[in-house]
Amino acid sequence: MRAFVTGATGFVGSHLVEALLQDGHDVVCLVRDPAKAARLFGERPLRLIEGNLFTPDALDEGCRGADVIVHVAGLIAARSREEFHAVNAGATARLVETAHRLAPGLRRFVYLSSLSAAGPTRRGSPLDERQPPRPVSEYGRSKLAGEDAVRSGAVPWTIVRPPTVYGPRDTETLRAFRFARLGAIPAYGEPDQELSFIHVEDLARAIIAATAPACEGRTYFACHPEIATWRDAMTAIFAAARAALGKPPGPPRFVPIPARFTVAILWLLGTAARVAGKATLLSRDKAAELLAEAWTCTPAALTRDAGWHAAIDLRAGLPGTAQWYANHGWL
Repeated sequence: MRAFVTGATGFVGSHLVEALLQDGHDVVCLVRDPAKAARLFGERPLRLIEGNLFTPDALDEGCRGADVIVHVAGLIAARSREEFHAVNAGATARLVETAHRLAPGLRRFVYLSSLSAAGPTRRGSPLDERQPPRPVSEYGRSKLAGEDAVRSGAVPWTIVRPPTVYGPRDTETLRAFRFARLGAIPAYGEPDQELSFIHVEDLARAIIAATAPACEGRTYFACHPEIATWRDAMTAIFAAARAALGKPPGPPRFVPIPARFTVAILWLLGTAARVAGKATLLSRDKAAELLAEAWTCTPAALTRDAGWHAAIDLRAGLPGTAQWYANHGWL
């Protein structure tokens, strides 16, 4: 199988490339920085195409003759609504059109979306694919617009929506691990907020599984069936990080931040970022996500159609992640 992967040097993309190579597939990677790709993949047998989602020649070259296209690249932080939608929706639509034009034998276009495109839920009610999406952030709305572009395109497609993804090389959940040095964790949301997670190695396997014939034209949540409260997850992250740092064990000290102050803090951070012309995850738009009752989903449909099961729960995945951070000087 010849697989074309966008976002190949990113957190999820790099693990996906490794899984594809492990399975013996031919892999073509769209990369903005070939030097970074060389550091990540070394002498592994893959092909690099330098460019980004706005480099037509690079997209043409990658799509031409592809059996599977996995679109991982996208923005999780942006300077404006327009920037989110230009990349997560507009660039996705152009890639779908390119795939239709240059990959007539394409077996599957897999779009990596997000639970944010579906929106939050209530405690005790994990989302499944039958429920209508209700995103509450501009990021979520832009990923949903990307989904719409895939569904309306003339290619065989599958959409995969993961919740919080963690594992080696991730720079987003790293922030939570770093609280272990401080001994205290700011509690912006409800401590009993329910969350789904997936280890990045499980997600890579879920994406590959989603190319199965039965998955065409369907949308799936990819997660571990385990659900944790925010407090329990943060306590487990704290313990894993303390152990990796060789620090004495002990529970973290949670510092509650009232909801109104959370909104105010996020507004200030977002305003400062806009004035500076910088993209940020932390803005007033993020408050609805942080303060939601639950971000949970069920992987039952992907298990049913592709036989995929997440193998790594938090107890198994967090210590290895923390140790990787420590070994690489990220903590």
